[in-house]
Amino acid sequence: MKEIEFKEVDQVGGDTLDVISNANKFNRWTYDTIRPFCKGKILEIGSGVGNISQFFLEDGAPILLSDIRKGYCSELKHKFQAYPNLEGVELIDLVDPAFDEKFKDLLGTFDTLFSLNVVEHIYDDNLAIHNAKKLLKRGGRLIILVPSYQFLFNGLDKELDHYRRYNKKTLSALFDKNDLKIINKQYFNFMGIFAWFISGKLQRNETIPEGQMGLYNALVPIFKIIDHIVFRAAGLSTIVVGEKK
Repeated sequence: MKEIEFKEVDQVGGDTLDVISNANKFNRWTYDTIRPFCKGKILEIGSGVGNISQFFLEDGAPILLSDIRKGYCSELKHKFQAYPNLEGVELIDLVDPAFDEKFKDLLGTFDTLFSLNVVEHIYDDNLAIHNAKKLLKRGGRLIILVPSYQFLFNGLDKELDHYRRYNKKTLSALFDKNDLKIINKQYFNFMGIFAWFISGKLQRNETIPEGQMGLYNALVPIFKIIDHIVFRAAGLSTIVVGEKK
């Protein structure tokens, strides 16, 4: 597996974030799924354009936003500057070779760190989890959401610069390797499996069509019920929550 060259301007990723930014019901569902595990001072790794960040800010949670791209950081600062609970926006790369020195003021300072759809973009995912743990206080929680199932890997993944997809076992292994106590692991968004397969495998789309995302967003109330019916036994996303011992 060859490491993908980093692009400061990611056109496909930016277009995808813009499409998802309009999916208000889906974004709220994602937020409601991870919010019960969040506590205290929060850091989001990979905030993008703030699709989930906005819910934390509206909720009054003290939160520091971050991204690996300067453009997104500038957009986040402008977009959310009016929120008093915004603790800033930082340029953070979880696998920076000088991580400990660059982010020494942030080490051991957060009660919660969450990162959604980020780790699959990182070549050395174990190092990403290792460094994320350093940013947490003792007893702090790490929440990671990633795309599920390698058999679903298709052109959409390639265009989004994904290295891999996960399941509960493979993502949990990263937590175990880094001595994080797992307190929750689950799948999320069962019906998304079929949508991703149809759009990426059958239709061979290389970006998420706006119309398809709009339709999916409208059906979220039904999809939430289906997730409960299937007991979250499968889903397009995998979520693992761990605590720093």
